[in-house]
Amino acid sequence: MYEQLAKSIGEKVALTTEEFELCKTFFIPKKIRKKQTLLLEGDICTYNAFIEKGVLRSYTIDDKGNEHIVQFGFEGWWVTDLSSYLTGANSIYTIEAIEDSELLLLTASAREELMIQLPAFERYQRLLLQNAYIALQTRINSALNETAEEKYLKLTASYTNIIARVPQHMVASYLGLTPETLSRVRKQISLRK
Repeated sequence: MYEQLAKSIGEKVALTTEEFELCKTFFIPKKIRKKQTLLLEGDICTYNAFIEKGVLRSYTIDDKGNEHIVQFGFEGWWVTDLSSYLTGANSIYTIEAIEDSELLLLTASAREELMIQLPAFERYQRLLLQNAYIALQTRINSALNETAEEKYLKLTASYTNIIARVPQHMVASYLGLTPETLSRVRKQISLRK
């Protein structure tokens, strides 16, 4: 464990072996099974979870009982309800494992202390937040301006293994489509090939 974390940090900042060993002491390893929840809507999010292995999803359910997936998380990604995590407010999301997963959990207080003790980790966190904000803007623009086919093609180009690892109805939810619409889009694409 910690291989993906080392890779993720190393892509953004340089840490010595000693600094990374210190960094590891702030994390809590956790394994969760497929369909097990890490966070329930309404609870306070106490962890930012780094995914060493597996796939998670973050979703909300509207008043009509429809599920809306806002994020998938794969190996090397972080997943949390950032607003709840940073403010202590009740979470609006549920976070659940799609596959058996291995996580490294970081509490908000541990994160703050780690950033004090290891300034390079603060830079790493800042770069992650910048990238997350850019991804959010891109996702909003996609939702507002792209066709169902364009959304699907961009998703599968960006995350080549998503179709093999995530059920089609979840992909549809993430794209803001019904499963039937997604099936039609996939059929149209396959007929053109």
